[in-house]
Amino acid sequence: MAAPGGGVVWLPMSDVAVSYPSPDRAVITITRDGSLNSLNSATLRRLREAAQEVSQRPLKVVTLRGEGRAFCAGADFALLGGEEGPPFDVGELGREMTEAVEAIPAVTIAVLHGAVVGGGVVLAACCDLRVAAEDAYFSIPEVDVGLPLGWAGVPRLIREIGPALARELVMTCRPFTAEEALRAGFVNRVAPVAQLEEAADELAKVLCAKSAYALRTVKKTMREAAEQLAPAWGRSDDSRLLAGAAQDPESRRAMDDYMSRRRS
Repeated sequence: MAAPGGGVVWLPMSDVAVSYPSPDRAVITITRDGSLNSLNSATLRRLREAAQEVSQRPLKVVTLRGEGRAFCAGADFALLGGEEGPPFDVGELGREMTEAVEAIPAVTIAVLHGAVVGGGVVLAACCDLRVAAEDAYFSIPEVDVGLPLGWAGVPRLIREIGPALARELVMTCRPFTAEEALRAGFVNRVAPVAQLEEAADELAKVLCAKSAYALRTVKKTMREAAEQLAPAWGRSDDSRLLAGAAQDPESRRAMDDYMSRRRS
């Protein structure tokens, strides 16, 4: 429960924590700094639970951030290596997490710094607004790893940056900067590293001054319109495509090469 008067209350959930700095706001923090906040099965479940937790409260703004050196470095080594379950199940768990984040009724703000990679980009795309530090760097390396981009990442990126740029970034896997993300419309604001939290708080305060009913209604309408533009919900086909990559010899070789480089 949020403390009277808006005190901070932490609800730790293993690798994810939820705090309530005011009655109108929640902050979800990924706390795996040792792995650059990469996503394993437990973290995916905790993020899903955190999203469901804040969705039950009459909030106006939910901020999503990563603790320490990065926002999120994407899928964890063990997740990619198949050590945490069959690829289809991993795909479905990621789908459930991203849908839970996107379904949060309050306005969501992703606060991005350091590495924003693969599944981290998809996670950020599930949020309504994104504020990035100047040091944030983005990449979507799945095709280099021999995998299709899952978790409905393709339709979400098409919504945010358009099909031409989405094709280029997903197919070439080239990294891009916070400034390019700003020009592309993926990021709403870029701030100096030392001022990132201040910039995110300022945006949250602007939103919290508005009617909760109006914010939630507008968000719902926009989400419905975005879903008509590029459907992202219930895409179990993405999970099947991930499972298919595990059976494809060329994809499997790319995955094995990637794992060898990671282990060295």
